[in-house]
Amino acid sequence: MLYCTKCGHMMHETARACPQCGAPSLYEQMDISPRSRLVALLLCVFLGYLGIHRFYVGKTGTGILWLLTGGLFVIGAVVDLIMIATGDFRDANGLRVLDWEAND
Repeated sequence: MLYCTKCGHMMHETARACPQCGAPSLYEQMDISPRSRLVALLLCVFLGYLGIHRFYVGKTGTGILWLLTGGLFVIGAVVDLIMIATGDFRDANGLRVLDWEAND
């Protein structure tokens, strides 16, 4: 559990805003996804050609595309691998998958 930085109310770690005052959560303020970068990286390394890492971060549409095309003929999977490793990969909400541990 986290505490709101504005009012101090206890809120869940994955909450986008404080239920008491409506202030954006710490993760929303920092533009960081609650998804684990390590999990995304491992999924991409071992199952990147199937797009499983894209399903993990909520990108279902491109996950299906990766699944049907073998990770865009493996080139897309390699690009994703590099982006995850460097911290530039984003989840379905546009938040960077940056933390090595999941915050779900």
